[in-house]
Amino acid sequence: MKYLFGLFLLLSMGSFAQSLTGFTPASSEKEKQAETFFLNQQESDRYKNHLKTITKEPHIAASKANERVRDYMADVMRKAGFQVEIFPYDLYLPVMPGSASAEIVEPIRIPLNNKEYIHPEDPYSSDPNLNFGFNAYSGTGDVTAEVVYANFGRKEDFEKLQAMGISVKGKVVIARYGGNFRGYKAKYAEAAGAAALIIFTDPGDSGYVKGLVYPEGPFYNESDIQRGSLLTLDWTGDPLTPFEPSLPVDGKKKIARKKPEEVTGMHNIPVLPLPYGSAKEIFARMKGKPVPAGWQGGLPYTYRLEGGADLKVRVNVVQKREIQRVYNVVGTLTGAELPDEWIMAGAHYDSWGFGATDPNSGTAMLMALSESLGKLAQAGYKPRRTIKIAHWDAEEQGVIGSTEWVEQFRDELNAKGVAYFNADGAVSGKSFGAASSPSLKGLIIEATKSVPYPDSAKTVYDHWLGKKSQKEPALGNLGGGSDHIAFYTHVGIPSWGGGTGGPTIYHSNHDSFSFYERFADPSFKMGPLVERVFGIVALRLANADVIPYNVSRYGADLHTHFEGLQKLTKVYDNGPNAFSFDALIKASDDLKKAGEDAEAAIKSANASNLKAINAELLLLERQWIDEKGMPYGNWYRSLYASPDPYSGYASWMMPAFQYEASIKSTANLKAYEQRYLDAISRLKVKLENVTKLAK
Repeated sequence: MKYLFGLFLLLSMGSFAQSLTGFTPASSEKEKQAETFFLNQQESDRYKNHLKTITKEPHIAASKANERVRDYMADVMRKAGFQVEIFPYDLYLPVMPGSASAEIVEPIRIPLNNKEYIHPEDPYSSDPNLNFGFNAYSGTGDVTAEVVYANFGRKEDFEKLQAMGISVKGKVVIARYGGNFRGYKAKYAEAAGAAALIIFTDPGDSGYVKGLVYPEGPFYNESDIQRGSLLTLDWTGDPLTPFEPSLPVDGKKKIARKKPEEVTGMHNIPVLPLPYGSAKEIFARMKGKPVPAGWQGGLPYTYRLEGGADLKVRVNVVQKREIQRVYNVVGTLTGAELPDEWIMAGAHYDSWGFGATDPNSGTAMLMALSESLGKLAQAGYKPRRTIKIAHWDAEEQGVIGSTEWVEQFRDELNAKGVAYFNADGAVSGKSFGAASSPSLKGLIIEATKSVPYPDSAKTVYDHWLGKKSQKEPALGNLGGGSDHIAFYTHVGIPSWGGGTGGPTIYHSNHDSFSFYERFADPSFKMGPLVERVFGIVALRLANADVIPYNVSRYGADLHTHFEGLQKLTKVYDNGPNAFSFDALIKASDDLKKAGEDAEAAIKSANASNLKAINAELLLLERQWIDEKGMPYGNWYRSLYASPDPYSGYASWMMPAFQYEASIKSTANLKAYEQRYLDAISRLKVKLENVTKLAK
């Protein structure tokens, strides 16, 4: 039966009770009809074919192969009924891969392998276009020196070396992956005086210690290499155009670009990644003191701090940087009634090799989602609000493509952005998980109750919940490392990332379709599962009479975060005049009450005020945006959440306070208190306005 979504309103609206959150009973029933139609559209073969097509060749950013993926995605979305736009950007990128090699030169000369093995079980592994291991934004240099092991290469690891009297000055540092973003390993190594850096994946972290290795199992074998960017600046995005989109140099609008030499923070030392099969050759020959507790890895040697004067390693990297063209592909399904309210889902499509799990499992899922939503619209179930599906470029080089688009459309996003969903590598295994801003948590949990988990009587929610004693599934907070960053921490758009995961050979040439169909999901049923969850969340946001944010969650989560900060700062600030978070905790509790009142009032909202209510709700998350930004970079503007500036990945909640605590300072606590109280007050006023409008 054909049906156009709309506000099913009489002169006065019926109660929202017993309906989907944000829907009246009438519109709730119509939404359920649409969802039933939608949930019957997913096909494992369709998902599988998209994934196989876009991963048939390696497609690094700025390559012709990546442009072929771009064109395929655009064609699929156009055929699905989306209006497709391609956005070009000219970025300051490494000319990849350049050259990178390492060898032991003393006591004997041993070239160190830095490319994955060819396996007969995996026909993709012999592709001649696969690159050796390298790190984007490495410095160029040819260094031969003694070796120092720095554990994970974290800030505290280099401080530990210094405390033990171990100097890395002029040395080749070797550090294992994990613990922080690889770029910070390079940053801390260079700051400590290292001449070069080798990063390896330790088998204790992801190798034979964990289980069977590829091609027999899903873990790193002795040739697998984690590639990746090293870019660590005080902002996210193109190195030469902070805060501004890096539009084409031959375009109508001219963008001022920094000169490369004006950009502080670019790495100068040569850096390269190695597999543990090569790292073991170094560790086998080290002669220094044994490492402290916690530094031992999984290689069959006692790890040592230094190699000694008789062991010398050469690291030789040549990597140019220049302006290169990349492309974002954005498809739009325009809303039938509220076209200027945007629900957005995205994933990057550039990869280091084939990228079957990371990122293209998420890319293929979004392509399938566009087709299902297109069929829904063609059947008459057109969304009330606009749904955009985006495929970002150059994420692997530093989350650049999505950032440039957000900077280009910052004002529109501020006015129109309802939510952003991130699907980076979203179908990489069979265990569902998610992380989210507070206002979307309830919606995500509810959506998973509507989606069946394959080959079981359980829903995704049941599978995710695990132990029945839990109050709710483990729903985390967003950190860094992917394309939600600019949406969430720069503009203040509620965001979430989720999907299914499992063991992967992250950023390895072996992350191919062959790996995927043998280990990630041989049934290809997880793609449709994740598509259903993403689709249900998108449809409920798109079609609700009142935007279904979980507004009481702000105060509840804030209370938890401030209590945690209270304990954190009291470790070093425990005198008679110690700073107290009591005022902030009270403000959080008041905010929770305001949120509960708003949610209760919405259930009997007056029809004539829905537009005004939604206008207030739309701007809730923006109240956290502070133009002063964070002390470690004013591009990061959200007072609520930010990537950890030391690891790059972890989620920092209340980041200004987190930064102060990280340096054990009390100097700015009172000033930050006022900024946070002001933001909470703004948020509370918005919620109180919702309550008044709803009555």
